[in-house]
This record gives sequence, structure tokens and C-alpha cells, in this order.
Amino acid sequence: MVAAIAWTRGAAGVVLSVVALGAAGCSNGDSPSGAASRAASAVKSAGEAVSSAAAEAAKAAESAAAVAKDKLAEVKDGADAKEEVALGSVTTDAEGYTKVPVMARNTDEGTKSFAVQVEFKDEGGKLIDTVVVTVSDVAGKGAGEGTARSTHRLSGTVSAQIGTALRY
Repeated sequence: MVAAIAWTRGAAGVVLSVVALGAAGCSNGDSPSGAASRAASAVKSAGEAVSSAAAEAAKAAESAAAVAKDKLAEVKDGADAKEEVALGSVTTDAEGYTKVPVMARNTDEGTKSFAVQVEFKDEGGKLIDTVVVTVSDVAGKGAGEGTARSTHRLSGTVSAQIGTALRY
């Protein structure tokens, strides 16, 4: 999204340059009003592109949230384990996906698994992606690790937080 905004600002700068050149006179005989009209059209197109990108991002986040909800619903007899789960530092892998380590501490005597919903958010705190990570077969009184990886490439400053964590 930040890249789209930066692109729009850049496009607006190019459009203003075109308008300025048109006002100064063009060698091809084009009028200043023609250049201004084309500039306005370019700005409108850039705005539509940004709107479209925002809508697609919102759809992707909604879709990921629905999948996460379905995965969590599959867990039978799960106990809230949010206090037993922690996240590491958010990074971006070589393919451009956002990832974060997930650590689960089993306070129970027996072997348990964990289903952890990780929510990726933008700078403003808006949900931009969510995934469910399973940390399987963590020994009693032991710890296990997994990695949450975004479902698509995320841009800008991204944070991660635990949405839901179940021990089962």
C-alpha cells in the first residue's frame, strides 16, 4: 500500500510536470488545456489503481481470516493457551513473505499440540493477513516452536500479534 501511495505521489509529480510543460508551450502544437486534460486523466487513473489495490488487500485479509476461523473451529476440546504462547521478531524471507517465530510452552503433564492464530497488522493496526500455525506434540512441561508465514507478500511496517491460541 505504501508503494502504491508513493507511486501515486510520483505520478502526480509527473503529471504536474506535463501540465507545466504544456503551459509553457509544446513543440507539437498541443494546447495547455489538452495537456491539463490528459494530466487530470492520469491522476484519476492513478487514484483508481490505489483504490483497487486497497480493495484487493482488504479481500485477501478477509479471506485469510475466514480460513483461520475454520482451522480453529476444527480444534476439539481446546483450552485457551494465549498466556503460554509468545512470538519472536517479525522478518521478511527471501521470497518477500512476512514471517514470525511462534513459541509454545506446555504447562500440562501430557503431550499437547497448539493451534495459534497470528495476526499481521500494518502501521495503523489494521489487519492485513492472518494465519494459523500448529505446534504439534509438545512434550509435557516442554516447549515447541513453529513459524507463522503470511499468505501473501506484505509491504510497509508489519507487526504480529496472537489472535487466538488453543492447547489441545
